[in-house]
Amino acid sequence: MGRTDGIEVEGLVRKFRGGVTAVDGVDLRVEPGEVYGFLGPNGAGKSTMVLMLTTLLPPSGGTARVAGYDIVKEGPQVRAMIGAALQEAALDNFLTGRDHLKLQAALHGLPRAERRKRGNELLERVGLSEAADRRVRGYSGGMRRRLDLALALVHRPRTLFLDEPTTGLDPQSRSALWAEVSRLARDDGVTVFLTTQYLEEADVLADRVGIIDRGRIVAEDTPEALKAEIGRPSVEVTPANHRERDAVAKILSRFGQEIPSQPETVSVRLDHGAEGLADVVRALDAEDLKVSNLRLDEPTLDDVFLEKTGRSLEGAGEDPQTEEAQA
Repeated sequence: MGRTDGIEVEGLVRKFRGGVTAVDGVDLRVEPGEVYGFLGPNGAGKSTMVLMLTTLLPPSGGTARVAGYDIVKEGPQVRAMIGAALQEAALDNFLTGRDHLKLQAALHGLPRAERRKRGNELLERVGLSEAADRRVRGYSGGMRRRLDLALALVHRPRTLFLDEPTTGLDPQSRSALWAEVSRLARDDGVTVFLTTQYLEEADVLADRVGIIDRGRIVAEDTPEALKAEIGRPSVEVTPANHRERDAVAKILSRFGQEIPSQPETVSVRLDHGAEGLADVVRALDAEDLKVSNLRLDEPTLDDVFLEKTGRSLEGAGEDPQTEEAQA
């Protein structure tokens, strides 16, 4: 394999004590400058993958190269090329944001004259200039995550690992972090490996998505292509009179297969796509069936996950033995 700023993984495996297999023969490739979304529930193997690819956990089998370097044989070279913001930000509550960046710059060997300039640049980039001289113990969760991202970028890495970076953040903080990740890939050409449980996050940020379940990749493609696999949109109808549900269901059965829905609603996967919606409305009107709500739903990544795994992403990962416990 030639040197690239991407990620190449072949047959990667990680087993823990007791025979638990967290990652089970994963193959994937992330192109230079690509944002790759790694989607799955808690316990699916996402964090274990990141720990291996960042050389913090040795694999039990298989091979992987990050920025052209082998994660087992060339660990120091890998670490020199990557930045990582993991689930738990390793911040000192008694240091300021600026102190953290000075220390990180020194650890990476940046020349003394460059440390302050680089720190100021990153503080401004992540929106922490005004809070730069406050101790971190007074930072909100969103501010901590943004500082952690800045620390990961101090040495201008070519590959960036973000492990569930927006978990627990408010919508405004989440949007700000999304904007910065997009800018890094678009303007700076940084390769981003992003793990997430959030469907919207993967849909908005990722050029391609890999869906992992029980240690195996069950689907991989662009978000648009994955949703297109599911194909047809669905229509959900709520009768104005709940006693007319069966009559509505009979009408809708002409236009597609009924799918699970709330007790007082009827949903069908439209045989002819969104263009069949007008015919649905006309058919209901012809039978004088009144509706209180009619909604067209396009396929989502959660539909893809349901199709590939037989369960919905939300509420999944109920296995009490989390990845952290396994490690």
